Amino acid sequence: MKQCLKTAAALAVLMLAIPAEGSVNKSVTIEDGTTSSGASSVNGSITVGDNATVTGDIGTVNGTIRVGAGAVIVDAETVNGSVRIAKNVKAEDLETVNGAIDIGENAEISGDVSTVNGAITLRNGSSVADDVENVNGDISLTAARVAGDVTTTSGDVELADGASIGGDLVVEKAGGMFWGREKRRKPKVVIGPGCRVEGKLRLEREVELYISETAEVGGVTGEMSLADAVRFAGARP
Repeated sequence: MKQCLKTAAALAVLMLAIPAEGSVNKSVTIEDGTTSSGASSVNGSITVGDNATVTGDIGTVNGTIRVGAGAVIVDAETVNGSVRIAKNVKAEDLETVNGAIDIGENAEISGDVSTVNGAITLRNGSSVADDVENVNGDISLTAARVAGDVTTTSGDVELADGASIGGDLVVEKAGGMFWGREKRRKPKVVIGPGCRVEGKLRLEREVELYISETAEVGGVTGEMSLADAVRFAGARP
């Protein structure tokens, strides 16, 4: 989450340095099939059209980022807003603080995917080369691949349709006096049929753990063991 905090600080200076395709209080659009050196806003959304190429960063403070099908971008960063990636997109890092990240089919993310308060969804055939991380919000991988770790604190995690994680699946311990209900609630972790966690399930707090009889995991450590998992035979527990 240190990276997300850096993102918030970096984007806050956008008001002092708005590039050619940028605005303070309006949304910005990069048209279909065009090439851009980057785009930014402070109180507006950013839309990248289908098959567009963006060679610089995309960033806003208060707004959603949408990237159209087949586009190629570098980093997409916002503070208060979602990041929505369509199918067949190529990108590096995707980051927000308060918002969901939705990655479409066959998208390729060569860096990290992170948010603090928001769900993360990877759809069929999508891949992330490094880590996927949030604090509050569900994480869902459907026929998708994360080469690094997948980490959450209070969110549910589900792997489905042969999804895989190359590193560890980590559920961190909730801390601080402000967690309230989320600190008491047990997250639900489901490793579905044909899915694989090549590293370990590192559970720093108790969870509701379900592992398909046809799934593979490299072990369970922390507050629970593999013996605590509920094994199931169908598509879902």
